[in-house]
Amino acid sequence: MTAPDLPAAARDDLDAGLAALGLDPALAGPLARYLALMLRWNAAYNLTAIRDPREMVTKHLLDSLAMAPFVGPAAGVTTLADLGTGAGLPGIPLAIAHPELRVTLVESNGKKARFMREVLRQLGLSNAEVAESRIEALDRPGAFDAITARALATLPLILELGGHLIAPGGALLAMKGARPDEEIAALPAGWVLRSVSPLAVPGLGAERHLVAVGRADETKERG
Repeated sequence: MTAPDLPAAARDDLDAGLAALGLDPALAGPLARYLALMLRWNAAYNLTAIRDPREMVTKHLLDSLAMAPFVGPAAGVTTLADLGTGAGLPGIPLAIAHPELRVTLVESNGKKARFMREVLRQLGLSNAEVAESRIEALDRPGAFDAITARALATLPLILELGGHLIAPGGALLAMKGARPDEEIAALPAGWVLRSVSPLAVPGLGAERHLVAVGRADETKERG
């Protein structure tokens, strides 16, 4: 399946969404190819429960890209680990949007890891890699400016599993729905909230927030 196999309405939604997010319209080509591959593999691999192409554009691609302003050199994030990425969300859309960003896609499921490797090969995404590993077993302490997770777990659990991966001065950038005040209140010792940023996802009526968490001592130093 190639990009032209996408329904015209889905491609229109993608074009409109990129415009609403202020992103380069040229990103639509590789993003559409990624989605086309996901649709084809989904039949056999059950990569995602969402099957409708238009819904996938909104809830997968545009939802992931809503955090694009928070990563990349301008945001001080040049290395990103996407934990429990599944089919590559948000990591692959972010790697497409930011060619200068180095993205490591962390996923323990072998079928999903194989799918992502095929996506990287077909799209020529040399700035992304797949780490087929459990999060807590990934032996790259302090290797990333930021880690991210989308619908993976609570903030405390994400930090328990992947906090060791964050470089000095780095952060967890967690994608959440409604503002997770209970999770923020339960942050483990040594970690503090940096910010909570509402995200506007084109075509999605539900709340979305990006929660940034850093080490307490580093936050005090910056203050």
